[in-house]
Amino acid sequence: MYGLIQGLTEFIPVSSTAHLKIISLWLGIEDPGTSLSAIIQLGSVLAIFWYFRQDIFNFRNPNSKNNLDSFLFKKLSKSIFIGTIPIILIGGFIKFFIPYFLNTNLRSNFSIAIISILMAFFMYIADNSKSKFINLRNHNYLNSLLIGFAQALAIIPGVSRSGITISVALLSGWERREAAKFSFLLGIPAISLAAIVQLIFSLNQFSNFSFFPLIIGLATTFLSSLLAIDFLIKYISSRGMKLFIYYRVIFGLLILLNL
Repeated sequence: MYGLIQGLTEFIPVSSTAHLKIISLWLGIEDPGTSLSAIIQLGSVLAIFWYFRQDIFNFRNPNSKNNLDSFLFKKLSKSIFIGTIPIILIGGFIKFFIPYFLNTNLRSNFSIAIISILMAFFMYIADNSKSKFINLRNHNYLNSLLIGFAQALAIIPGVSRSGITISVALLSGWERREAAKFSFLLGIPAISLAAIVQLIFSLNQFSNFSFFPLIIGLATTFLSSLLAIDFLIKYISSRGMKLFIYYRVIFGLLILLNL
């Protein structure tokens, strides 16, 4: 169950952290917490690598016959590096200096509900922005840094990494499909680092998890993540984010009604 929720909500702009916590509550089971979330996140990372395997292969191929493609992939690698800096700095500061950040009121059901609704309004504004001319070929590093700072805000439960990065990209003038694609590529180091750091800090809790269910969770996360990535890129390209905006408002209201 956790793997399915993680995979479907990690990339669809509705916040995987919020859903793992709230759905656990509604089903009457224990909140998985950050440790288990980090473990099954690895399935999402593998899904990004698999879905964009051709892009990544070209990205790493120094002997590309197409000089323009080689240049663009080098530019994209720098963009991803620049966009990852904010979450490393902010996430690292919180992890080492505010270790109980996620155990504060920001992880409460009320906070998740309010943030979900506020994010719906933000996504609505972004979805209705008009300028759509920036893409992976003509973007600049300032675009990458701005989206990177937006990604860092996803540390707050309920924000959604894909939701905030795609929204900020749209507000900056990115094309919808390209905004979604850059969001996923930018997520490779961010999600990987978050999962690895959390795993290191949770080594003493591994004995609480059974090996077989973890493997099932990882496999489920991987497969559902692939479906979510493919769906989101195709859906946003043609229809925008309205479906997820409505969902967020309903999700937030349901939480408030059940407090």
